[in-house]
Amino acid sequence: QVQLVESGGALVQAGGSLRLSCAASGLTFSWYNMGWFRQAPGKEREFVASISWSDGSTYYSDSVKGRFTISRDNAKNTVYLQMNSLKPEDTAVYYCAADRSQGRFYSGSYYSTLAPYGYWGQGTQVTVSS
Repeated sequence: QVQLVESGGALVQAGGSLRLSCAASGLTFSWYNMGWFRQAPGKEREFVASISWSDGSTYYSDSVKGRFTISRDNAKNTVYLQMNSLKPEDTAVYYCAADRSQGRFYSGSYYSTLAPYGYWGQGTQVTVSS
């Protein structure tokens, strides 16, 4: 079965950096669009970034654009989220997500919603102190 395992979450000071990793198994990773979402206490899960399977196109939420970078290593079946210039409002549980099926057309706007994703990791906690 499909498994997504996030790692890299930690407590960090404002202005610091972290790199999250999501190791995927049970799917042909190179054919899947992938995304990162986050959820803060008492709030809904929100989109952070996504990356296409076909050409590595990326899309970001306005709140993280210019600070976060999503990337993938298909040889390692892993997607990353490099987070720089972290702010206290970035504090949340971060979730990795995989498309419902492989080889689908990628649209940044569509993959910023929950709808296209069928697989989720367990999450990793990121806490940014002020």
